[in-house]
Amino acid sequence: MSENVDLTGASWSKSSYSNNGGTCVEVTADFPGLAPVRDSKDPHGPALVFPSEAWASFVAAVRSGEFGEV
Repeated sequence: MSENVDLTGASWSKSSYSNNGGTCVEVTADFPGLAPVRDSKDPHGPALVFPSEAWASFVAAVRSGEFGEV
């Protein structure tokens, strides 16, 4: 996605499953239609911005085990 999004002031959330040694991502729901995602260990680093539908499909695939054991 080539859209530049100003993520300053975004409210980031971690999964309740993030107690797995620190390997987790954070997402923000502050941008309708978009799903910005970042590495929780590098909060000032880059973020990836996906269309909300693509992120929802990815999360559903992870939950259904499509990528194996996570």
